Amino acid sequence: MPNEILWFIFIIVDLSFSIFAFYIWGRYGLYVMVAMGTFVCNLQVIKTIQMFGMVATLGNVVYASIFFNTDILSEIYGKREARKAVWVGFYALISATVAMQFAIRFKPDVSDAIQSHLEAIFNLMPRVVIASLSAYLISQHHDVWAFHFWKRVTGGRWLWLRNNLSTMVSQLIDTTVFTFLAFWGVFSFPVFCQIFLTTYLFKWIIAVLDTPFLYLARWLYYKKKNFQLFSSKLLDKK
Repeated sequence: MPNEILWFIFIIVDLSFSIFAFYIWGRYGLYVMVAMGTFVCNLQVIKTIQMFGMVATLGNVVYASIFFNTDILSEIYGKREARKAVWVGFYALISATVAMQFAIRFKPDVSDAIQSHLEAIFNLMPRVVIASLSAYLISQHHDVWAFHFWKRVTGGRWLWLRNNLSTMVSQLIDTTVFTFLAFWGVFSFPVFCQIFLTTYLFKWIIAVLDTPFLYLARWLYYKKKNFQLFSSKLLDKK
C-alpha cells in the first residue's frame, strides 16, 4: 500500500481512538491518549519516509493528535483541564525515557536478540526527547492559550476557526523548535529543509482533517450528557 494512502488511514484510525476513549472515559480517556501520544510520537519520529515525493518523519500523525485531544479538553472542560493534560504528557514522556535508559543498560543474556535494536532506538532518544519536550511545552501552552483567546474573540462560535487558528500557529512554533534541536546537523541541509517543510505541512493538513472529529466529540459529549440528565429525571419521578 502506498505511504500516502496509509497515512490518511492512519489519521482516521488515530483520531477515532481519541474519540472512542473520550466517549467511554471522558477527560480521563483523553489524558491517556495524550500520554500515549507523547511517547509513541518520539519513537516514530526517528523513522523517515517518502510521501508525495518528499522526505518526512513518521511521528506527525500521533503528535498532531495531541493538539486535537487538548482542543477537545479546552472546548468542553476548559483551560485548566487542557493544561493538566499537557503536564500528564510531559510526565509520561520523562518517565518512559528514564525507564528505557535503564533498560538498555542492563547486560543482555547470550540468548537475547533485541538489545542492539533497543540501543539503536533509545540511544537516540535523549536528544529527540529534549527537542520534543522543549517544543511540546512551548507549543502546547501556546495552543491552549490561543484556543481560549479565539474563543473569547468569537464569542464561543466558529469552533472550526478556533481549532485551526490555534493549532496551525502552535504547530509552526513546535516544528521550528523541534526540527532545529533534534535534526540540525543530523541530516544534510536539503533533507533537513524537506523534513521541516513536510513536518509542518502534514501537521497543517491533519489540523484541517481533525476539525469534523472535534465537532463529533462535542456532539457526543452533549448527547451523552443530555441522555444522563433525561435518565436521572426519569429515576427521580419513580
